[in-house]
Amino acid sequence: AAWVGVRQGVGAGARLPSITAAAAAAAFTTAAAKPPFPASVRIVEVGPRDGLQNEKQQVETDVKLGLIDRLVGSGLSTVEATSFVSPKWVPQMADHREVMQSLSAKYAGAPQSFPALVPNMKGLDAAVEAGAKEVAIFASASEAFSRRNINCSIEESLERFKPVLQKAASCGVRVRGYVSCVIGCPYEGAIAPETVALLSQSLLELGCYEISLGDTIGVGAPGSVGKMLHQVREKVRTEQLAVHFHDTYGQALANILTSLHMGISVVDSSVAGLGGCPYAKGASGNVATEDVLYLLHDLGVETGVDLPKVIEAGNYISDFLKKENASKVACASNRKAEAANASQPPP
Repeated sequence: AAWVGVRQGVGAGARLPSITAAAAAAAFTTAAAKPPFPASVRIVEVGPRDGLQNEKQQVETDVKLGLIDRLVGSGLSTVEATSFVSPKWVPQMADHREVMQSLSAKYAGAPQSFPALVPNMKGLDAAVEAGAKEVAIFASASEAFSRRNINCSIEESLERFKPVLQKAASCGVRVRGYVSCVIGCPYEGAIAPETVALLSQSLLELGCYEISLGDTIGVGAPGSVGKMLHQVREKVRTEQLAVHFHDTYGQALANILTSLHMGISVVDSSVAGLGGCPYAKGASGNVATEDVLYLLHDLGVETGVDLPKVIEAGNYISDFLKKENASKVACASNRKAEAANASQPPP
């Protein structure tokens, strides 16, 4: 009540309502009984696709499969595996058929899902032929980004996806929709939340079961993210939404916390903070799965994922790429382990 009074312009000399200790304790107890977060969160691991696609060093198929196996072993139920795009544009995903066929055979009948990104009908046909049971499509909330990325307007991209969604439905393949540049665009600046809301609604009407809202260049902070989510939830049910944050300005975890407060219970993240966007110069990696899990577990939110095993998976791929693990939680855990080992007496 006092804070509201200040925000409404109560003068410095005015008397503000007092709050007794008993009232404060009662309010705290009530808040604790009804935590402002979802009881559980589903993590969509995007490292093997969105994380690796921007790596210049070619990653062998068996290494990708080894990473995915480790991620599944940690308890992650959704691991975005590959992208059925032209190797000319994304060379790292040239082995999409081999990756999907291997996963389809190894995890046949298992509860895990391995979505693949498809840009068009050709990509969908190839994904289905390789055994994909779920695919993802992408549209941009920025006209400029859409034209530079897929060489068409937003409206044209939706028209292109209509037959893709129809064919996927006839094949029993679920489709997830990505909306990129939900906060800002490298070419046209800030994006209107209303545009994001209408595009999200359109993708659902086409047949997507879920919409992942992506801050592609990582310019969002809790204020802009909150405004965007408020507008989108006017058009789309909260349970049909996911969030996908890049950590360019160090705001990804704060943005996830804001999203949780607003009821979002699906979060995309990338092991070891791998990623970027080949069409968004300067965008840093996705928020690290390890860091997201540390936050969620501290809040008492159930994920079903073993954090130490995700750290092991992140170390595995980071060692292969000969780069430092970009997860702060993983780095802290690794230093702690190194210090413990150093303190052990020699055999």
